[in-house]
Amino acid sequence: MIRTLTEDRIIPYMQAVTKKEALHELAALMHSVCPSCGSIKDIGTVLSDREQLGSTGIGDGVAIPHGKLANLPELEICFGRSITGVPFASADNKPVHLFFLLLAPTDSSGPYLKALARLARFLKSPHIRSRLFHAESAQEIAVIFAETSEFT
Repeated sequence: MIRTLTEDRIIPYMQAVTKKEALHELAALMHSVCPSCGSIKDIGTVLSDREQLGSTGIGDGVAIPHGKLANLPELEICFGRSITGVPFASADNKPVHLFFLLLAPTDSSGPYLKALARLARFLKSPHIRSRLFHAESAQEIAVIFAETSEFT
């Protein structure tokens, strides 16, 4: 199960124009809702290190930056949306509009991989992606997440 994506875990209008800025903006959001995840710098470092292995941009305007942190009690997730899109070295070389930041405890490989797979499945739907992109507020985005069993 993936933590419920409530309004406080959603940036409906990201300001980032670069990959580095996007990761920083998401790290700042995660830190604000999950202080136990570490500092913005700690979260950003985990994300940057993961991106060094290969882009987490999976295509179709979606990226799932993710990583593992010591002392994290459970999976943590947040969401950001960029209307203009961010160049992210995605699999299809298209800008990313929908960002899911997933952090997991270092010892949770099974749940972590299941969460990544569930997110990927959820985001395969062009209808879901379109609804997320066209939603007018964090509240509307939260409702979309609440409608699916992946996020409840």
